[in-house]
Amino acid sequence: MNIGIVCYPTFGGSGVVATELGKALANKGHKVHFITYQQPVKLDIFSENIFYHEVKVSDYPLFDYQPYELVLTSKLVDVVKFEKLDVLHVHYAIPHASAAYMAKQILASEGIHIPIITTLHGTDITLVGKDSSFEPVITFSINKSDAVTAVSEDLKKDTLSHFKINRKIEVIPNFVCLEQYNYNGSIQSIRKSIAPNDEKILIHISNFRKVKRTQDVIKIFDIVRQQIPAKLLMVGDGPERHRLEELCRELGTCDLVTFLGKVKDTERVLAASDLFILPSETESFGLAALEAMAAKTPVISTNTGGIPEVNKQGVSGYLSNIGNVKEMASNALKILANDETLAKFKEGAYNEAKNFDIHSVLPKYEELYNRVVS
Repeated sequence: MNIGIVCYPTFGGSGVVATELGKALANKGHKVHFITYQQPVKLDIFSENIFYHEVKVSDYPLFDYQPYELVLTSKLVDVVKFEKLDVLHVHYAIPHASAAYMAKQILASEGIHIPIITTLHGTDITLVGKDSSFEPVITFSINKSDAVTAVSEDLKKDTLSHFKINRKIEVIPNFVCLEQYNYNGSIQSIRKSIAPNDEKILIHISNFRKVKRTQDVIKIFDIVRQQIPAKLLMVGDGPERHRLEELCRELGTCDLVTFLGKVKDTERVLAASDLFILPSETESFGLAALEAMAAKTPVISTNTGGIPEVNKQGVSGYLSNIGNVKEMASNALKILANDETLAKFKEGAYNEAKNFDIHSVLPKYEELYNRVVS
C-alpha cells in the first residue's frame, strides 16, 4: 500500500509515534511518504520504502504569519497525485486534518479519491478548552475524515464531550518497539558516569511546559534524596527550564540534578535509570511513561487522563492525585526500598509494556487502512 503520513517532525509524542509507525509499515513492505516541514527527528534510517516530502513555506512580506495550512494543502495534492497514494494518515486535527480535507476536495474535482484517517493525540482536543474559536474547524475536520482514531479511551471520551461528533472514534493506543530497549549490560557505563557511588537514578523526560508540572519532579526528588542516595536526570527543554534551575539552587540539589537537554536516544538513559517521574496535570496517553516501562523502569505518575491505561497501580508503579508531592515521593521510596522490590517493579513495568508493543498495534492500523481504501 502507498501511505502518506502527515505529522509534526519534532520530539513530541505524536511525531515520534507517527514516525515509528511509518518505519514499521515500511519494514512490512508498504511505501510510506512523510509529508511535513522538516525531516522528523526519529526518521534516521535509510529504506527503499520511505520517502520524505518537505513542505516549503516561502517568506512573503505580505504575510505576518505564513499560511502553512494552504502550503500543506498544495503539497498534499501534489504528493497524492504524482506518488499515487492510497490513503492519507494525518496526526493532529489542526492543521493537518483540515488541510487534508481541502486537498481531498481539490483532488476530487480531478476525479481522484483519497481517503483520510485522522489520529487525535491530545493537544488538538484540549486546545479547544483554551480557545473555543478552533471548535468549528476541529469538529468539521473530525466529522469529514473517513476514519478517526484516538490514542486512549480517555481522549476519546474528551473528544466526544467537547465536540459534536457524528462518527465513530476508534481507540488505537500509542506503542513502543520493545526490541529498541534491549540493552542488557551495555548501560553500566552510563550508570557509572551518572551515579559513580551507585546512587539510585530518577529520571524525567518532557518539553518542560507548565502542564508537565516539572517543579513537582524536583520537589519529589528532594524528598527522596534526603532518605537515600540518589541522582536526577532532567531530559528535554522548554519554558520552565530556568525556573527549575532556580528551584535546584534554592533546595541545594544542583550537584545531584543533571539537565541533559534534548536527547535523541532516550532509550539508553531510560534503561540506565531506576525510576521515572511523570507528575503531569494532564496526559492524553502518557507515552513517556510507556517508554520508561519498555526500558524496565517503573513509573511514579499522576492518575490523570490516559495515564492509568498505561501505568498500573502497584504493578508498573504508583499513581497519585495531581500535586500530591509527598505521596509520590513516598511511593518512590517504596519502590527503591531494596533491590528485590525494585526488581519486581521493573519486571512488572516491562510486562505491562508488552501490551503496547508495535507488533500488537501495527495490525490494527493495517486493518484500518485496508478498510478505508476498500
